[in-house]
This record gives sequence, structure tokens and C-alpha cells, in this order.
Amino acid sequence: MDLKYLNTFRTIIEEGSFSKAADKLNYTQSTITFQIGQLEQELSACLFEKIGRRMVLTKAGEHLIPYVDEVLDSVKKLHCFEQDLEACRGELLVGVGETLLCYKLPSILKEFHRQAPKARLFIRSMNCYDIRDELLKGTLDLGVFYETVGGFGTGLCTRSMGEYPVVLVASPQVKKSHPDFLTPDQEIPVPFIINEPNCIFRQMFESYLREKSIRLDHTIELWSIPTIKNLVKSDVGISFLPEFTVREELEQGELEIVRTDLGRPVLSAVCAYHRNKWVSPLMRLFMDLCEEVNYHERTGD
Repeated sequence: MDLKYLNTFRTIIEEGSFSKAADKLNYTQSTITFQIGQLEQELSACLFEKIGRRMVLTKAGEHLIPYVDEVLDSVKKLHCFEQDLEACRGELLVGVGETLLCYKLPSILKEFHRQAPKARLFIRSMNCYDIRDELLKGTLDLGVFYETVGGFGTGLCTRSMGEYPVVLVASPQVKKSHPDFLTPDQEIPVPFIINEPNCIFRQMFESYLREKSIRLDHTIELWSIPTIKNLVKSDVGISFLPEFTVREELEQGELEIVRTDLGRPVLSAVCAYHRNKWVSPLMRLFMDLCEEVNYHERTGD
């Protein structure tokens, strides 16, 4: 049995379709279809069936998944058989929340590549809820995200990456014009500039606005934290962001913190993996580096 067929089978499940799997693996769709046909022939079982225009996993296909995962995990172990990180040619797929990727991961990624130069590290910028779900499905090796995502039961193992305050920020001019975000039942004619609706800290602040019956002018939704900061600095509106993302602007006086009744809200960040997943040397290295960065930030060493 060709291992490529098993990898193709797993990729179809991860990507959700034959065409997306073909794109990811750089195959033609006919190659994907051929490989699955060969796998079905060797197993004497139908793994996918066509319902409407979609190819859907059969019961036999569902039962095959844990066996395929076991084989592919064993292959990963063989790639790192000598436990020598410099020689390790394995792959690591990590989902990361955007703010953490932009501001916390660069030094970790640099050191990871220094210690494991032959490894292939794949990073995906993702929403925290999606990271949790992909980890639970087993389609990510690791996730770095804020754990306030409605829970994940006992399915994930986590390592702390620290707690980070979240602050309401505005330009000095906007804060001077609209300093009061404490008085309930008021309308403040400034826009809220933030990223997509499932953003954890966006949800925190919108919940606060509802509780206080404070109405803002409108919401400007963007995906780029640097762009959000630039608009806030340019007096366009306010934003609610992890403090570490705006530390430099606060120190330089380009942004100021606006008081709220939230106290000092914090986000807890974690590095997580599925509890049943084999912890490869590359996974262990990445998690150790995350803990090191967290330790240095807390102690100042």
C-alpha cells in the first residue's frame, strides 16, 4: 500500500473536498481520484460516495481514519527517529491567532528554524475558535490561541503562554473629544475599528457596550491589526486590543488608554495539542520555546 494514498485520503478529509486536496498537494484532480480508487481497491471498500455534487465520506471511510492517523503518526516518528533536531525532516502545522502571530511568535519561529533547520514549519493565521475546532479534529499539530473560546473539555492538552491585558485605545484627539465610556445609556459618535466578529476581544468589548447600553456610530471591520492601529492613530475611531499590540504607540503618545468599567480584563494565551496526538520532537521544541518566551516576559530575564 502506497503511503501517498493514505496521505491523500487524510488531506481530502482535512480540506473538505477532492479539489482542495489537489490544490494543497499540487496534484491534478484526476490524480487524487486515481489514488483514492487504488486505495479503495486495495481495501475492498468504498471510502467516498457522491451525494449531489459532493463526495462524502462513507462509514467505511470514517472507520479508516484512526488507522490512517496511526500510520501517518508512525511515519512522523520515523522522520525523527534519531531525536536529532538538526537532522529532523519532519513537518509541523501550527494554527496561530493573528495578534499572537504578529507580536509574540517571530522570536519563537526564528529560534525554531535555528534549532531544526531541516524541518518544514507551516503556519496558519486563524480565528481562535477555528484553531480549537481544528485541534479537536486532529487537523493541526499545535495551536497558539486565546483560550476564552467556550471551552474544549478534556480533548486538548495546553501549556500557558501567559495572560495579557486588553485595553480600549484612541488617539489623543478622539479621547479628548469622547473621554466617557463609563456612563451608561449614551450614544458616542465614533466608530469601533476591529477585526472579524468571532474575535475574542471584539466580543468582550461588544458585550460591555450592550451591558452599559452604550451605542457607537458604526463598526469598521478589518483583518489587519496594523491597519486598525493606523486608523485609530489617524483619529478615525477607537479600538479594543491586547495591550502588547499597542505598547509602542502608547509609549510614544500616539495612542492613549480610555477608561472603562471592565476593570483590567485579560486574555489567557495557550499552546495546545490534541491529547491523543503523539508529541513529536518538533512539537516539544515549539512548545518549549513558547514557554521560554513566556518565562522571559514574566521575569524580565
